[in-house]
Amino acid sequence: MSDRENDKDNSSSRLTGTTLKVYRLLYKEARPLGLSEIQNRAGLSSASVAHYHMAKLMNQGLAYEKDGGYGVDKTLFENMIRIRRSLVPFQTTFAIFFGTTLVGLLFLVRPATISSLYIIALVINLVAFGIFLYQTFDTLRKWKV
Repeated sequence: MSDRENDKDNSSSRLTGTTLKVYRLLYKEARPLGLSEIQNRAGLSSASVAHYHMAKLMNQGLAYEKDGGYGVDKTLFENMIRIRRSLVPFQTTFAIFFGTTLVGLLFLVRPATISSLYIIALVINLVAFGIFLYQTFDTLRKWKV
């Protein structure tokens, strides 16, 4: 692998601060935005600051310019699923699964006598549901633009 390809593979680790915020805004929007719109939506002080961060993203091969607007189409964060203009953490699918099985165990599959196997199944589902729910909210908090 060449140095240039390796740089592109490691580009997500170099995105920090405001540049990462601009990248997330563009990725979440899923359409090209003009500099003034990027400035306003990202809370930047001027259009030149927006241009500076867009230049950094374009130099790393993460953004493109089209018809006077800037956009991104390369996904760096595999733990997010874009559904139209919404970003959903991938962990949400697991939280929904374990939440559904927990509800099923509590209300649909209630045995006449509670066994240790039933208790173990409840505990495992409850712990898994809690872990994935926490990861979902943690990812949403980090992605807040």
